[in-house]
Amino acid sequence: MIDLRSDTVTRPSAEMRAAIASAPVGDDVYSDDPTVNALEERVAELFGKEAGVFTPTGSLSNQLGIRTLVKPGEELLTETFAHIVRAELGAGAAFSGITTRTWEGDHGLLNAQDAMAIARPDSGPYLVSTTAIAIENTHNFGGGTVQPISEIRKLRELTSKVGIATHLDGARIWNAHIASGVSFKDYGENFDTVSVCFSKGLGAPIGSMLLSTKDRVREARVWRKRYGAGMRQVGILADGVNFALDNNIAALAEDHRRAHEIAEACVAAVPQSVDLEYVHTNIVVINLVGAKQSAQELAAALKDAGILSSALGPTTLRLVTHRDLTDQDISKTNSVLPELLQGAFKL
Repeated sequence: MIDLRSDTVTRPSAEMRAAIASAPVGDDVYSDDPTVNALEERVAELFGKEAGVFTPTGSLSNQLGIRTLVKPGEELLTETFAHIVRAELGAGAAFSGITTRTWEGDHGLLNAQDAMAIARPDSGPYLVSTTAIAIENTHNFGGGTVQPISEIRKLRELTSKVGIATHLDGARIWNAHIASGVSFKDYGENFDTVSVCFSKGLGAPIGSMLLSTKDRVREARVWRKRYGAGMRQVGILADGVNFALDNNIAALAEDHRRAHEIAEACVAAVPQSVDLEYVHTNIVVINLVGAKQSAQELAAALKDAGILSSALGPTTLRLVTHRDLTDQDISKTNSVLPELLQGAFKL
């Protein structure tokens, strides 16, 4: 099967497995694992932060970040389809008592003024106060769009004036860096907390990290243990990440190229199915509004042809390229998908 459901389906290469097998390890709950300690320092320095804490998932690193910024009963703002409010199952409310409100962005893209228009800092004893804003880069449900660094900087300037903190959900920040050329430190300097994920495009089997000041990371480490995510000989996972950072970042450009090839094939078959302007990275979102088939039905037809995809709703199908695919996989996809897509609209 050609698996285009997500870039989380990658499997470690033989070389990555060798690095994992030879990793020096210790008990990370006691901060005794030399490999994870070195990785936390490495990634923190990469983004210009003081410290980092390794987590098993990006959802956890996001949740640890926002709970260090927002007290129970206070407010976090995000874009309407941000992962934190759509795909983390209400964790901010369930774990931390955080309330949320959202603004709507075109394909998830940030307009700093839109975010600030609904912000209400220091609202006094009778209304909810906004204390943080979270930005997702790239934006998953926006179709892998890259947030403009100009708007990120504008948001940082505006929030700093009124005492609102900022969090970056950088699950695919590696893709954003390759697509935009913006450095990791340029991204990092605009956020109080940064979450990054290693198990998507970079191809590591498990792992994310929260980055911030030493004090916030110290607090987050306590909450990581409290949530049951204290890990022991986690250096086995951390050395897979080291291998990915050493070898796999530049290769993300290939994922982006292949995604654009799929998008172009879709547009050639059904012009309104994909907006090429917003195919920035490794995600292709197919719009089936007006089709005679649902996304679930088209996904089933693709599966019958040996291609796995994700139906995100009745009219939205998502395809995600990743390092485990080949050009032959993309050629087969582009020989099958356009015909099925045309059929979906002509039935």
